[in-house]
Amino acid sequence: MEERIPKVYTYADYLGFPEDARVELIDGVIYDMSPAPSRVHQKIIFELTLIFGNYIKQNKKPCELYTAPFDVVLVEEGQDESKAINVVQPDISIICNKKKLTERGCVGAPEMIIEVVSEYNPSHDYVRKLNLYNQFKVKEYWIVNPNNQIILIYRLKDNEDYLPPEVYTFNDKVKVGIFEDLIIDFAQIKEVL
Repeated sequence: MEERIPKVYTYADYLGFPEDARVELIDGVIYDMSPAPSRVHQKIIFELTLIFGNYIKQNKKPCELYTAPFDVVLVEEGQDESKAINVVQPDISIICNKKKLTERGCVGAPEMIIEVVSEYNPSHDYVRKLNLYNQFKVKEYWIVNPNNQIILIYRLKDNEDYLPPEVYTFNDKVKVGIFEDLIIDFAQIKEVL
């Protein structure tokens, strides 16, 4: 009996998917995105976007912030983007190297990614994406869980691997690693949820 080899999908395949398809590719495997996120999920993204966006603008940082749906194509060094097998849509992406920006999104690792955990598939953020973002050297990765009100922050050590996570609650103030003077007070976000 002939063994079927599963297809490994690429960014070129991804671009051919229907426009309303809400999927991500991780290691060439298609993952359906969760149903529409909860109101609290969206509110957290909105509040964080306001804080980061205002900070970037007021401090004239050379960075841009994007929220999903926004394609982040993670490429191996020297790889043609059409052959990339990892395409994700993080809840929030901060890109400080504008050469990575294209008409369709970002090609290469953002400096920072924030994922707000969905109740439908938490392992996607805690395992698959954590490993992926570590592999592609995203400098700072935040996992914000509205259900247990815990924030895990992973930071690259010497551009190698993530340090063990820093753990915070929605009562804490959290220092942003990619910016020297930005602290986010999650208690203020919690108040508006």
